[in-house]
Amino acid sequence: VELSCIIKSTVTADPRIEWKKIRNGETSYVFFDNKMQGDFATRAEILSRTSLVIKNTTRMDTATYRCEVAAPSDTKTIDEINIQLTVQ
Repeated sequence: VELSCIIKSTVTADPRIEWKKIRNGETSYVFFDNKMQGDFATRAEILSRTSLVIKNTTRMDTATYRCEVAAPSDTKTIDEINIQLTVQ
């Protein structure tokens, strides 16, 4: 599955992007400090700097995924989007 975090425009040369997984009220890192975290390290990757691709998805991947973008040189320095993923 591919989840996209679209960045329309930014003046920050290299905005910081983080992905988090929120499930049953608990938040965990998926992509942090420019690397995959936890079990995502072996089955997920970042494409085109902004899209999260999760391979071999299972029902345990059903969650809300939050993409957070920090662009310190921009007028709006931080933004985020939540994507609900449901695996049948």
